[in-house]
Amino acid sequence: MSSIAIFGAGGRAGRAITAEARDRGHRVTAAVRDPRKAGDTTADGISVVRGDVTDPRSTATILHDHDAVVSAVTPASSPEALAALGHLDDQFFVNAADALLHGMTEAGVVRLILIGLFANLQDEHGRLILDDPASFPGHLRPFALAHTAGLDRLRAADTTVDWLMLTPPAMLDAAAPRRGRYRLAGDTVTASGSTTLSYADLAVAVIDEIEAPRHHRTRVSIFD
Repeated sequence: MSSIAIFGAGGRAGRAITAEARDRGHRVTAAVRDPRKAGDTTADGISVVRGDVTDPRSTATILHDHDAVVSAVTPASSPEALAALGHLDDQFFVNAADALLHGMTEAGVVRLILIGLFANLQDEHGRLILDDPASFPGHLRPFALAHTAGLDRLRAADTTVDWLMLTPPAMLDAAAPRRGRYRLAGDTVTASGSTTLSYADLAVAVIDEIEAPRHHRTRVSIFD
């Protein structure tokens, strides 16, 4: 049994990962921006704490006595939420990467799993999806660039943290059942370009990579 801290535990991916970790016998600390809005995250005996993933002091404090960290954070979880946000901090994911690496180093935690964004995968021509206006809406490009900057920061970091970014397809299905299986690939979208994945199976992959790490300091795509 491991002790896992999950940032963004109140979101759709975070809730699925929290549930998977709990069901597999792990202790979970659910780090959320506002514990009052944690909802049913608190119903299963999970430790809920207030946490700011962009604050190195906050992450270091939370992460002591943990074995692994998951980051499923985002400033906006949908195009509608992004529009309502008004101002997007283009350094959000960079600051989050810096704070997590600092906090984990201070706390002596090694394994970090992050949820990525399909828009910075490559198409069959080696072009980023976010650079193709036919495949990716232009109004979402600033968000995709911010996410990509966070990935670039991780890739450039001189760190002992063993990080892995799992990048799901555009279509994540909250209603689909847990099948307990998935496929992994590299930086290129699959040939069909339209594969989907359930949040539940994304969560399976996250906990699999904590229990038995297979990929190290890299980004991989995941699909059904």
